[in-house]
Amino acid sequence: MWITSSLDLVQTPTVVALGNFDGIHRGHRRVIDPMLSRAASSRVLSRESSEAASLALAGVGSGDREQGIPTIVTFTPHPQEFFSGHRRLLLTPLPEKAFVIQELGVQQLVRIPFTAELAVLSPADFVENILVNRLKALRISVGEDFCFGHKRSGTAADLRAIAQTFGIDVTIVPLYREAGERISSSAIRHALTAGNMPLANELLGRSYTLRGEVIQGKQLGRTLGFPTANLNLPPEKFLPRHGVYAVRVGHLIDTDHETTALWSGVMNLGTRPTVDGQHTQAEVHLFDWAGDLYGKALRVHLEAFLRPEQKFESLDALKAQIQRDCDQARSHLTPSTP
Repeated sequence: MWITSSLDLVQTPTVVALGNFDGIHRGHRRVIDPMLSRAASSRVLSRESSEAASLALAGVGSGDREQGIPTIVTFTPHPQEFFSGHRRLLLTPLPEKAFVIQELGVQQLVRIPFTAELAVLSPADFVENILVNRLKALRISVGEDFCFGHKRSGTAADLRAIAQTFGIDVTIVPLYREAGERISSSAIRHALTAGNMPLANELLGRSYTLRGEVIQGKQLGRTLGFPTANLNLPPEKFLPRHGVYAVRVGHLIDTDHETTALWSGVMNLGTRPTVDGQHTQAEVHLFDWAGDLYGKALRVHLEAFLRPEQKFESLDALKAQIQRDCDQARSHLTPSTP
């Protein structure tokens, strides 16, 4: 997948799903699906008419270019971060977002720099300057709550009306609701903060994940009989409630692929108060695992919240609780353990 933050390097023409898409949750995928499905049907028609379609830059075929390259267009930093001046923690930092959307079949991710100049563009100027002249969009898909242009003055309906003057079709996707509640990044954040993994994962349509490289720790877990992999997490990653989780762990062999095997385990996320820890750490203990994980990237799927983090009177008490945590995690994960 081609990723760029420069409008000069965008592969065109495009079919665009437009939005921030933090989390790539089930509602987001409904906005992305029309772009993918129409692009796929167009490629089928193109191949039926000509078997001589050749590969182009970054593996994009000529048929793809004729019908539009499936593209997600988002903004960096998040507009709320730009206007507030405060860093916004993300459900899916860039490497994770790229991993997820590439699995969906997206061929290009364009991260438009959100600058003061962009912020003052009128809705009409944004469509003409960005979507038409730079992205050469053939079709656009947005959620019905999408707003754009100076002071968010443009609505999804405005986008459709302006784009139609350039011959561009706009699909407006209704808000997606589950049991009457809107599926949103905010709802997922609230569920994660409460440790409500069933709800968070239901809204996402997949397990919430933490992704990071294994780094050297103090090896306390090894002395207790429960060796752990300490993850170096992105500072911009939104972290769920501190505590202990039942997890499944995949090894990322590179930035684009994950091993098919998933190992069951238990993870502690927190400051480790029993040993006077000062910083938040994610420590993962894999069941029935033997090997060196240092320097490897792991993708940890959070399946269930087991208990809040707590301080124990002694290391023996901590060790006994870790064993109970492992037993509980095994019990939770056993029905579908590979």
